[in-house]
Amino acid sequence: MLQKDYKIILGWEEVLKNEFSKEYFTNLETFLDKEYKEQIIYPEKKYIFSALQLCSLNKTKVVIIGQDPYHRKGLANGLSFSVKKDKKIPPSLKNIFKEMTNDLKIKTPTHGDLSSWGKQGVLLLNSTLTVKEKEPNSHNNIGWENFTNKIIEILSERKKGIIFLLWGKFAQKKEQLINKNIHYILKTSHPSPFSANSGFFGCKHFSKTNYILRSQNKKIIKWEI
Repeated sequence: MLQKDYKIILGWEEVLKNEFSKEYFTNLETFLDKEYKEQIIYPEKKYIFSALQLCSLNKTKVVIIGQDPYHRKGLANGLSFSVKKDKKIPPSLKNIFKEMTNDLKIKTPTHGDLSSWGKQGVLLLNSTLTVKEKEPNSHNNIGWENFTNKIIEILSERKKGIIFLLWGKFAQKKEQLINKNIHYILKTSHPSPFSANSGFFGCKHFSKTNYILRSQNKKIIKWEI
């Protein structure tokens, strides 16, 4: 059972407990048990809920939404856009760092592990939490979207002043789940090499996020890693 094997900690288990008993989630568990036995699936089981384990419901103040995990060997660590510390930084993350360093005038990171962001209250949430090796989007529409949409809805309903960074058309589809009257939404193109020049570069979302946090008397994010 996912909820038993991979403990969701830091206050999420209570607000998500009803999801675990729903038919879509039990079907998802059955599907993943079979997939992990018969296929190569990323991330490793212990990393599936990394985003929730690093960033509590109470701590969450920024949300960055991705699509699904990296599908190449050894990259995915359960956080959107992030990779394990010893792995080569993928193109989209390179562009994220390029914009971040230009925006904040800080040093370019030497690795792509974004865990430090998660610990500060940045929920790095993929819409789909698993993927088959070398098959991007292979676990779309198996139930994960129900689960992660619920997380966004919970944040929208129970919190105030969260900053949602919606990069690209896929992430921007989640806007309908967010109460724009009490939260902040920053939108731009995806950081992929195919679209970064269409608005991502120069968006200044990192400095804008910290400006909004300061205006709410919240601790800013130390983006440098």
